[in-house]
Amino acid sequence: MYWLEGIPADFENNFITDNRYTYIFKGLGITFEVTIFAALLGIALGIVVALIRSSYATLKEEMHGGFGKGLLKFLNAVAGIYLTVIRGTPVVVQLMITYFVIFASSNNKVLVAVLAFGINSGAYVAEIIRSGIESIDKGQFEAGRSLGFGYVRTMAFIIIPQAFKAVLPALANEFIVLIKETSVSGYIGLQELTKGGDIIRSRTYSAFLPLIAVAAIYLVIVMIFSKLVSLLERRLKNSER
Repeated sequence: MYWLEGIPADFENNFITDNRYTYIFKGLGITFEVTIFAALLGIALGIVVALIRSSYATLKEEMHGGFGKGLLKFLNAVAGIYLTVIRGTPVVVQLMITYFVIFASSNNKVLVAVLAFGINSGAYVAEIIRSGIESIDKGQFEAGRSLGFGYVRTMAFIIIPQAFKAVLPALANEFIVLIKETSVSGYIGLQELTKGGDIIRSRTYSAFLPLIAVAAIYLVIVMIFSKLVSLLERRLKNSER
């Protein structure tokens, strides 16, 4: 166990000397910033895409031609392409395309990361919400229409609230996945948590403690949010009794 004797000195060299621990804390803050705003963008985009796809599936037989059906069909096709491309390509490639191609002239790496991860997350959120909408009994649509609600009001006041309740745990898990996915932001030079640990490694030429510290922080974050998700699931189950 002689190697343990060197850990205090390595700890001081990696984290205390030149206040290198600040790379970790600064990176953690950027990780949360990117994750939160990307999650909000992903939820907004996911709701729109899910509503387009579920509305097309529900109304395509009822609509008899015209501009409305043509527009809905076009939007559904665009949504389908979006889901296929985003879910079929690695997030790191999407991030690099967003930064080096689409926003090549921008220096705002946080904004680019938010857009890239938000658009990526939106594809998965869309399928989660769509599955939630489809899980609602069709009789709920009929009940809404019997109350004089149109399709839009039925979705807004009856279907969507029930669907959100059903998919909240899945959305929370998507947030956990998103936190871990932001670890590839270093590919565009963004100093998030993983990049902060890598900077320390490049300064000290010691990889063990910086990377273990980064892994431990991610683990603690995921464990906390996983516990919150399990509590949420339990509360939702109790409310259904």
